[in-house]
Order: sequence, then C-alpha cells, then structure tokens
Amino acid sequence: MQNYEKKIAAIMTRNRMTLGVVESATGGLISHRITSISGASEFFLGSVTAYSNDVKLKVIGVQVETLARHGAVSGPVAEQMAAGGLRLLGADICLADTGIAGPAGGTAEKPVGLVYIAIADRNAARNRHFVFSGTREQNKHAFAEAALGWLAECLETLDRGHNGG
Repeated sequence: MQNYEKKIAAIMTRNRMTLGVVESATGGLISHRITSISGASEFFLGSVTAYSNDVKLKVIGVQVETLARHGAVSGPVAEQMAAGGLRLLGADICLADTGIAGPAGGTAEKPVGLVYIAIADRNAARNRHFVFSGTREQNKHAFAEAALGWLAECLETLDRGHNGG
C-alpha cells in the first residue's frame, strides 16, 4: 500500500488548496486515512458519508434523474457527488466514491468490487471506475487506495504545472 496521503498533504499545503470528500462505498475510510496525517487541518475541510440514496439526493445534490437513469453506482452519480461536495464543503477539490463492496449487491452489469471514483474542481468533474475482487473489507481498502492514488496523480500533474517542473 502506497502512502498517498503524505503526497496529497504536501502538494495541497504547498499550493494552498483545500480538499473535501464525499464517500459512499468506503464509509469514511478515505477521510480516516487523510486525517491520520499530522497537519491535515491545513488542507482538509471535511467529508460527508453519503451512504443512502436519500443523502446523495437531499444533502449532496445528486439529481433524481441521474440516479434513476444510471443507478447509484455509476460515473455520472460519482461526478455529481464530487461536484455537490465541492459546493457543500467549499473546497478547491472534492473526491467522491460510490461502489459495491459486497459480498451481496452485485449484478452482471455491476459486479461486486465495482467502484466509481470522481474528482471535481471548479472547472470540471471526471470519473474512473475500477473492479476489485476481494472480501468486503479488502474491497473497501482497495477503493480507498485507488481513490487516493488517482487524487495524488492528479495533484502531481497540477503541482508540476504550477511549479514549472
């Protein structure tokens, strides 16, 4: 397991950026990992664990039509979760996830181990999906690792752009 949290903390602090998180499938694990870093209060504003569809709709602002058309575990819903978290928390960047940790809940189209991760900033929201094949606990850890890894990758690109490297 990489220590993406330290990389994220360093880049966000250096660039005076703030982070928010909206979690579903990881149930707070991403936020736990970020807040395990000393100095996280310099950049981490907070998180919402939007586990139920009602919270996704009423608190985060996912659109009813998007949820109905694509389902809770989808790229469009993940993007709306990230964009909603960005607005709600007032962050520069918001990371969101939605997935099926298992062991139940999977279908042929959306198997157990599927996760959609989204990152939103003031310009856009984008998503990626991954499929893992572990126990519920292993999948949750894999989801968090994938989310933090992608965020670190995005921040490294941004950091190079800001610092000419």
